Amino acid sequence: MKKLQIRDIFNQIADLLEIKGDNPFRIKAYRRAAQSVENLSSDVEELVREGKLEEIPGIGKDLAKKIKEIIETGNLKYFDDLMKKTPKAILEMMEIPGIGPKTAKALYDNFKPKNISQLEALARSHKISGIPGIKDKTEENILKGIELVKKGKERMNLGMAVSINSEFVRLLKDLPHVKNISTAGSLRRMKETIRDIDILVISRKPEEVMDAFVRAPMVKEILAHGSTKSSIRTLEGVQVDVRVVDEKSYGAALVYFTGSKEHNIHIRRLANQLGLKVNEYGVFENKTGKNIASRREEDVYSALGLDFIPPELREDTGEIECAKEGRLPNLVALKDIRGDLHVHSDWSDGMHPLKEMATLGKERGYEYLAICDHTQSLRVAGGLNEKELKEQIKEIRKINKNIKGFELLCGTEVDILSDGSLDIKDEVLKELDIVVASIHSGFKQSKDKLTGRVIKAMENKYTSIIAHPSGRLIGERAPYELDFDELFKVAKETNTVFEINAFPSRLDLNDTNIRNAKKYGVTLSIGTDTHIKDQLDAMALGVGMARRGWLEKGDLLNTLSLSSLKKKLKRKRQ
Repeated sequence: MKKLQIRDIFNQIADLLEIKGDNPFRIKAYRRAAQSVENLSSDVEELVREGKLEEIPGIGKDLAKKIKEIIETGNLKYFDDLMKKTPKAILEMMEIPGIGPKTAKALYDNFKPKNISQLEALARSHKISGIPGIKDKTEENILKGIELVKKGKERMNLGMAVSINSEFVRLLKDLPHVKNISTAGSLRRMKETIRDIDILVISRKPEEVMDAFVRAPMVKEILAHGSTKSSIRTLEGVQVDVRVVDEKSYGAALVYFTGSKEHNIHIRRLANQLGLKVNEYGVFENKTGKNIASRREEDVYSALGLDFIPPELREDTGEIECAKEGRLPNLVALKDIRGDLHVHSDWSDGMHPLKEMATLGKERGYEYLAICDHTQSLRVAGGLNEKELKEQIKEIRKINKNIKGFELLCGTEVDILSDGSLDIKDEVLKELDIVVASIHSGFKQSKDKLTGRVIKAMENKYTSIIAHPSGRLIGERAPYELDFDELFKVAKETNTVFEINAFPSRLDLNDTNIRNAKKYGVTLSIGTDTHIKDQLDAMALGVGMARRGWLEKGDLLNTLSLSSLKKKLKRKRQ
């Protein structure tokens, strides 16, 4: 996974340059380059061989040279030199959510903590609140951040897991004797964070599969190498397990290795009540030992008197009872999505022009993309003022005249200000097709204050969607406190949609809140928050979260056709 190594190096370079007080544009260039490389759908090593690195958005001659050095040597001298000049404690502190490079440097200059444990002790004894920019609340947030770091080191986000898994599946799928292959475990259930990756394979030559797996270029350490099961640790420190199973028991193995611990316990208890035993090899009659189901997952569930339970629901949260009574939802699928309702262009902090975004959307078979660039309060992201937004609307309308079967929707990601008002006037918002509203500051306000801000935003008749509602960044920033029950009540009353932000580090709303929103009758939408074209692929992650939240096609705004979507959006404004 060289692209993840490059991403990490470039992001760390940006942090180190920020500590030095380097040129902000140079710092931003490294961060954008890191994002571009991370979201590449093509092989970065192949681009090096073909001399096409400079075709990547944000990659010029100098950065292309650095990428080539990383690919060819596994290191970057420029990065190593910066690291040597930076105290190790500063680097550790920057891993803590809420502590940026400048704060880390200030803490180090004032207290010289040798590690995170010493910083934690300082915060708990209230010894750091006296320095400029550090208050009692900051100490509290540092302690929360340290807890997040401790938890985050154990798991990776869903996007990273999908990326790593895809490389191994691609490698193993190409082996001549592999008949079938499937991901299992929490990744197949599309959990937002993953501890390790499980892959099941059908093959007549398991030893060849095992040998190819442990010799893969992504392998850093071999943990176990058996004839039908092996485990490795990747360059990123992720454990991957591969099992070769008999074709006759493939379905049973998938059920066994996919379900959560709680789901599997419930399944075994149900089987016992029926005089059966279920394990990774099949469903067996207790009295005779006869195997009555094993080849297909559907057969295993049917033998237990259950409808087939989709992998994303196998968490023992009521799915078994519903499967018994024929009440499982017909879950939304990726093919049901007609468009993406939250993307950015180069008018703010996106990488691609409007025309290119239209082409990308149409190539995916979408009917529409909603251009939702940032507004004036977020100048750091190139937010548009009202005059610029009007100019963009004209440009989008002009582009749409020359496209058939597809439309760019005129939208914006408008800022919800501290008092709940929007930072663009209604007279401008009414010219847009869609208005996505979100909070980008004041995360540490009280629960009542934050909830009130979102409610006031929803009461504006031009607010279509509330984006990344909880504000969380997985492993980096905890969600801010909101009264979601109250928010969902108001959303239903005001006909406001809640977003499932599919960006891998957000996945916000989470599955619990998605299911709760559905209970209140709230319509949801999926937006990838795309800034670089390959991030459009994150729609699959958003659909995964929607399925974990028990959503059906009719629960999502962007399963509507373009004409139906426009009618739905206009309804709130009446």
